Formats: sequence, structure tokens, C-alpha cells
Amino acid sequence: MHHMTLAEIARGLADKKFSSEELTKALLARIAQLDPQLNSFISLTEELALGQAKAADARRANGESGALLGAPIAHKDLFCTQGIRTSCGSRMLDNFKAPYDATVVAKLAAAGTVTLGKTNMDEFAMGSANESSYYGAVKNPWNLEHVPGGSSGGSAAAVAARLLPAATATDTGGSIRQPAAFTNLTGLKPTYGRVSRWGMIAYASSLDQGGPLARTAEDCAILLQGMAGFDPNDSTSIDEPVPDYSASLNGSLQGLRIGVPKEYFSAGLDPRIAELVHNSVKELEKLGAVIKEISLPNMQHAIPAYYVIAPAEASSNLSRFDGVRFGYRCENPQNLVDLYKRSRGEGFGAEVQRRIMVGAYALSAGYYDAYYLKAQKIRRLVKNDFMAAFNEVDIILGPTTPNPAWKLGAKNSDPVAEYLEDVYTITANLAGLPGLSMPAGFVDGLPVGVQLLAPYFQEGRLLNVAHQYQLNTDWHTRTPTGF
Repeated sequence: MHHMTLAEIARGLADKKFSSEELTKALLARIAQLDPQLNSFISLTEELALGQAKAADARRANGESGALLGAPIAHKDLFCTQGIRTSCGSRMLDNFKAPYDATVVAKLAAAGTVTLGKTNMDEFAMGSANESSYYGAVKNPWNLEHVPGGSSGGSAAAVAARLLPAATATDTGGSIRQPAAFTNLTGLKPTYGRVSRWGMIAYASSLDQGGPLARTAEDCAILLQGMAGFDPNDSTSIDEPVPDYSASLNGSLQGLRIGVPKEYFSAGLDPRIAELVHNSVKELEKLGAVIKEISLPNMQHAIPAYYVIAPAEASSNLSRFDGVRFGYRCENPQNLVDLYKRSRGEGFGAEVQRRIMVGAYALSAGYYDAYYLKAQKIRRLVKNDFMAAFNEVDIILGPTTPNPAWKLGAKNSDPVAEYLEDVYTITANLAGLPGLSMPAGFVDGLPVGVQLLAPYFQEGRLLNVAHQYQLNTDWHTRTPTGF
């Protein structure tokens, strides 16, 4: 049963081939057996899962139906879940049990999903390798010596290893799409404001966005349907109707204009990945798409702008973790200043401390105009480049990452080298655009992803293109050895 997609599970439950309870027990047993190799979960919620599975089976017995009713998933451990540890991968929140459900968690629970647990992640979502977690690094199921990508590496590794069919994740600078590329999954970052951030512990509030990680575009459409929608609790949530994402999957690609930015194929891109991207372009041409070279001239400035804006927002968001109200508190503080210093110094890991310091510096008197304000101006230029490009094309295509997954520890001594791996993904966050990564081949036995970007609220178009591509290729069906 563990090889079934969300869509196949929905059909199996509807046809009474198995119950949600049977499926949940089988997956919990599989997690217990295989996850020690991967470290993809921080918390398992067996009791909750079995209760939700029985409730879903009862709802189906009473005549209810729905693609997510009885479907097992997991949540990235920054979505608040009532009464369950929500750690954000940090010692700071190791003892924190959320008093409420995040909107995403509540919406999916109402749709009938079964929560198997909370997945591992880079601490406070800061990282591209899932090595900064207080609970240890996550391993890539395609090669246990390599990283699965971050910060949603736990969700990605668990889905790729067939421990469950799909999981929630978040994307601040590529944290859904990059792990999807590294683990042979489909991952979607929706338009900023499409999915509620209420109850999603913030890293950088103007960049964070929740979304689905699954094996296929069809499954991402199903999970996004349950996650998306306006939320009055979230001031950044946009009141825009949510279309039926599954209904648009089978549209023709005839005449679809796909733009390929020339800036993507610079010296920093592994030539083998470039070849796989060109192969995917040819595949989409066979399906009727029209390819056009375009330019995104300000892309080169995106990484420095992002690594000013994101740490600046992080330093503000993480100021609440002071050892006073909730979270980690140091032992025997001498006074209030000692309490603050040691609680934060002991509670936060090295990468989080680094970004807080950078952010605080960028926002400080005398440097705000020189760094933060200038970064925001570059952000506008990046957005304008996309707006100009979308006057010419319907979709933008390119590599998701410049390189395949690297070995665990390989970039620990050089954080900037890790930051540069986000070069193709962060622009979508700066502009607030939807982006999707889909499997497109392998380099040295490690998966490679191709990224699609679309205009605002065109998630359906991304899913349609990815689904049609997956109907004509089999990369997404490959399974890591041993799983």
C-alpha cells in the first residue's frame, strides 16, 4: 500500500479495497521500521492518527466522500498542532505544545486527513540542507550520505522513501522546490497569500508560504485543494476564489508559450543538469508548447537582496523567543539580561544566530537605508522583470537547483556556498509568484528537478503542465533502492 499515490488511495478507499485504519497502521509500521535510517520525523502521532483514521472510515460509511478523506499525511514541524509538540527543529521550542491548530492543519483535518506525525526541518526553516535541525540531519533516501535539501527535508525524505504519500511543507526561498528536486518529488510553492500563514511559525513573513510535497502533480493538486483559501486570521491572506485544481490537469499544452531565461544557463549550472532541462523543454515541445528565450536581467542581484531581507525579518520574528513566556529557558539566570542572553544563546543554533545577527545589523540605525531599503528596491526590480516576461510567455522554465544534492557536511564550513544553491528559487519568493519543481532525470544516481514559474494565482497552470509532462515521462515513478 505504501507505493500508492494520494489519488490511488482515494480510489482505493472509495472502492472499499482497504480502510483508512488499515492503511494508517501499515504506514506507521513502515515509519517505525525505516525512519531510523532517515531521521525524517521529529514526532510521531500514532494515537491521533488511528483516531482520525477511524473517524474517516466512519464518515465514509455514512456516505461522505472526498479525495482527502482518510488520506495519511504529515506536517512540517512549524505548523502548530494542538496539544502536540511543534518544535520548528529548534531546542528553543523543544518543549512547546501548541494550544491551537494552524489554519492549514485545521483545514486538512476537516477534509479528513490522517496526521501521522511532524517532520524534521532546518531550525526555524533556515537552511538548504536540513542539517541545522536540533534533532540531527535528515538523510536523502536516494543516497544516505547526501542531504535531502531544506528546509523541508523531513517532509521530502519521508514522501520520497514511501513512508507516506504526501506532506505539508513551507517555502521561504525554495524550501519546497529544492528538496523536491533533490528527492525526485513534485513540490509546489503557491502564490504568496494563497495558503494561510496563521499558525505557521514565521521565518520571514513577507516570503514564507505553505504548500504541498508529493510524488505527482495530481497529488499536489489534491493536497493544495485542501490547504488553499482565504483566512481572516491572516492579514496577508488574499480573498481570491480557489479553483478546482484537479479539473485543470488534463488541459492541452498546444500553443502554451514557455520562456527559458538565458541567465539560468551561466557558469554556475552543472552542464549535466542543463542537458536535462533542455530534454524537458523538448518533451514539452512535443506536447505542443512553444519555446522562447527570455531575459531576467536582475536575477544576479536576487541572492544578496534575499539574504538581507530574510534575515532582517527573521531577527524581528525571533525576538519573541526570550526565555520569558514560552520555549527554552536557561538554568539559574543571574538577572534579566543573563536570562535573555543565555536563553537565546543556548536555545538557538549557529545558523539561526548567524541570520539574526545579519538581520539585526541590516536593520540598525545607519545601515537600514544602505542595506534593507536597497534590498527592497532590488526586490521590486526582480518583480518587474517577471511582469515583463509574462507579457511574452505563459510559463517560465529552468533548473530548480544548479547542482544535485551534496554530501552531508560538505558545505558546513561555507554557508555562502549553501546560500548560492538557492539562486533559481528565491526570485519567486521575492516576487510572490507560484513555482513548482518536478522530476526531470538523474545525475550520478541523484535526482534533478525542473522548475516552472507562472503569474499570480496560476497554480492550476503549473499543475497542468507538470501533469502532462508526467503522463509522458516516468522520472517521477522511480523509487530509491531499499525503500
